[in-house]
Amino acid sequence: MDLIVSSGPATRAMIAVRDIPVLFAQSGDPVALGIVKSLAQPGTNFTGTTFLSLALAGKRVELLKDIFPKLRRLAVLSNRDHPGEPSEWKATQQAASALGIDALYIPFSGQGEFEAALKSVAETPADALLVFPEPVTMVNRATIARFAAKQRLPSMFGWSEYCEAGGLLSYGANQRATYFLLAKYADRILRGERPADLPVVQPEKFELVVNLKTARLFGEDLDLSSILFRASRVLE
Repeated sequence: MDLIVSSGPATRAMIAVRDIPVLFAQSGDPVALGIVKSLAQPGTNFTGTTFLSLALAGKRVELLKDIFPKLRRLAVLSNRDHPGEPSEWKATQQAASALGIDALYIPFSGQGEFEAALKSVAETPADALLVFPEPVTMVNRATIARFAAKQRLPSMFGWSEYCEAGGLLSYGANQRATYFLLAKYADRILRGERPADLPVVQPEKFELVVNLKTARLFGEDLDLSSILFRASRVLE
């Protein structure tokens, strides 16, 4: 075998692999996962892409505040099993505090605690919902979107797929575009370059997606004027 390509939770299963190059696409922090020594210089048989960018965490809070000026209490749904989650929560908390928003932490661990976490959100006196992008919430994105609408919580997500499932807003990397980068790295590795020397790629282009159908559910509570002209895509 010349090369292994993995994504999401499957990369955890590859941690013990040492003698085969592993090319990954990770939503979390590969340093925290322990598969590379640093993003700039992996130093192992692993390299690839990560969608995690702490600057995005703060921007998502700002965008949600722009569209929903009344926002004072923000429920943050977060999977603690996600590599890099503590850093993402800290960045979100700092951004919320700077905007006078009380960030209400709703953590869960894996699929087994997901439903209980939603119940906790329902019992929390929140004005809106922010969901960290990662595999468990991605799989359950339609459930979360329906839940947020039922609870009348304007929702912010990390990837456009969440908006396509009914979420209100998303801001983050275009996953499809990022995966194309893996093909270039695969070619370089198969031509003899070492994963240890190939920096882990972070996204440089981001997309803001707005679901207008969902926005209409909230009527005049939302101010779309400040955000529509910045949107990469508007879903009807």
